Amino acid sequence: MYGGDEVSAIVIDLGSHTCKAGYAGEDAPKAVFPSAVGSVDEMEVDNPDNPEDNSGSTPDLKSKGKRKLYVGSQALGFRRDHMEVISPIRDGTVVDWDIVENIWDHAFRECLLIDPKEHPMLLAEPCSNTQQQREKAAEIMFEKYQVPALFLAKNAVLTSFASGRATSLVVDSGGGLTTVAPVHDGYVLQKAVCTSPIGGGILTDCLIKSLEQKGITIKPRYSFKRKEIRPGEFQTVDLDFPDTTESYKLYCQRAIASDIKECVSRAPDTPYDDSSYSNIPTTSYELPDGQTIEVGADRFKIPDILFNPSLVQTIPGMESFAETAASLRGLPQMVIDSINKCDVDIRRELFSSILLAGGTSSMQQLKERLEKDLLEESPQAARVKVLASGNATERRFSVWIGGSILASLGSFQQMWFSKSEYEEHGASYVQRKCP
Repeated sequence: MYGGDEVSAIVIDLGSHTCKAGYAGEDAPKAVFPSAVGSVDEMEVDNPDNPEDNSGSTPDLKSKGKRKLYVGSQALGFRRDHMEVISPIRDGTVVDWDIVENIWDHAFRECLLIDPKEHPMLLAEPCSNTQQQREKAAEIMFEKYQVPALFLAKNAVLTSFASGRATSLVVDSGGGLTTVAPVHDGYVLQKAVCTSPIGGGILTDCLIKSLEQKGITIKPRYSFKRKEIRPGEFQTVDLDFPDTTESYKLYCQRAIASDIKECVSRAPDTPYDDSSYSNIPTTSYELPDGQTIEVGADRFKIPDILFNPSLVQTIPGMESFAETAASLRGLPQMVIDSINKCDVDIRRELFSSILLAGGTSSMQQLKERLEKDLLEESPQAARVKVLASGNATERRFSVWIGGSILASLGSFQQMWFSKSEYEEHGASYVQRKCP
């Protein structure tokens, strides 16, 4: 129906950390940019030379329509006074559709340079997506963007397709959530899905707090400039921007801390405890301002939070999350709980095809550690096999890659939810077309 070479479908995976967009049939997304956006209240932008209005004496101007949004890595990388960084996604669900529309606009108009009217759209969605969320997405796609056809596919199913399997247990650890979802014959077994709020974002925050405890403060890139005083020798000059918001400062610090985490951390072979990791050799990392820091036990402690969430309680400054963490289960328990909620007949098959996906899953030794823990805790008869693509890019983009494969299959072309069906049956028809 929408096959053929002229028009290729567009695949969009809007995650809690990054948005991935590109053409179906390609092996990697064309555009990858943050899901967070910068927001400045228009009141501060419109009247920079009128101090009276700047004082905030007209609160009604702070209404929803009066904000200017900055989307994309470049727009966010540029510091602006009073710019707040906000994310449209909380706990895997969209809480601000206005921002989502701006993100989609950016993907179509700035990154892919396409007219959405001409391309069918495949949207990846979390397993926990509600009916209202799906209908809202369909409504915006058909009403605002006038797309010819649409399909919503579950993240876990797409990851399974990307690895060429119809049945598997998908462990997707992203920026905001870790989800364990069994997929059987291309469908998610909804009753057995387990989620945990521990994702890359929490680990990054734990690392920032842990470094601060040791007296290391990560300076955001906008807060200093480096001058060369002699060849190869630099002096750092601090810059002061009093009107920078706390959320923007944290966004910039997280970007650096996230890089430290990706470069130096690895999952420990055995559960972390202070005594055995206290005199471990440190690894050095050079911060953007030129200072070199040594990262020791944190390299192992931070990743181990995925396996033992109560470790969060030992990190000063994370108290607000520590109460939640006490009741959370680690990755191996989530996997076993999820498999136990499935039908007895498919449990063996799930144990032998556990797929790791998502940006956080690219951490060194994570696959080996998860396999080791599961071998100890799973039933004797189970053959445990944790599979992960050796290519970190494929792990990060596995959902998008699965969507790219699915939308370019000839046999898939009659599955699209078309614009004419939308006009005839309304948005609720998405439930029937995209189970």
